[in-house]
Amino acid sequence: MKVIMLGAPGAGKGTQAKMIADEYKIPHISTGDIFRANIKNGTELGKKAKTYMDKGELVPDELVVDLIMSRFAEDDCKNGYVLDGFPRTIPQAEALDAALAKNDDHVDVAIDIEVPDENIIRRMGGRRACTNCGATYHVVYNPPKVEGVCDVCGQKLILRDDDKPETVKNRLNVYHTQTQPLINYYKKKDILKTVDGTQDMNKVFADIKAVLG
Repeated sequence: MKVIMLGAPGAGKGTQAKMIADEYKIPHISTGDIFRANIKNGTELGKKAKTYMDKGELVPDELVVDLIMSRFAEDDCKNGYVLDGFPRTIPQAEALDAALAKNDDHVDVAIDIEVPDENIIRRMGGRRACTNCGATYHVVYNPPKVEGVCDVCGQKLILRDDDKPETVKNRLNVYHTQTQPLINYYKKKDILKTVDGTQDMNKVFADIKAVLG
């Protein structure tokens, strides 16, 4: 089962992708996690990616495509995967389709999690991240036991630059311009399924399971 997650930044793609991965025993492949690991480790790719992410802009294709394609070759992908954060543009989607077609393969389903912009700005402004271990929280939906302190390692929590309201608005503008066309791309391929992302997290997942069968 090869699943692509679509939806604006903060729509809950990552959370749902992890739940799908656990339920169906397939890897969750998140470009965001890969970028953040590289940023934390100070790699050249991480430094380049950070300059774009901090401004709420998309990381250029050439920094992403090779990384994703090589990931498919790993053993844990033999039964499928959940892609979260890729593809983000039509050229990336076409590159993915072309790479899969060489192995007589294809994406099975693209799931679009729909959430209005104003909900997303409110959601992301409440997110907090641990600078040490990477754990994430939300001041309303998933607060730490002690305000501003990570439950896991006890370090300080921060509002990441890419979660600040002005950056979120920019990210949403970028999404609507560059990424939303993917919805029509996968609709034309007749593999698009849409779920309401404003619901409770478990209800969203129940809707996704109904789609995946």
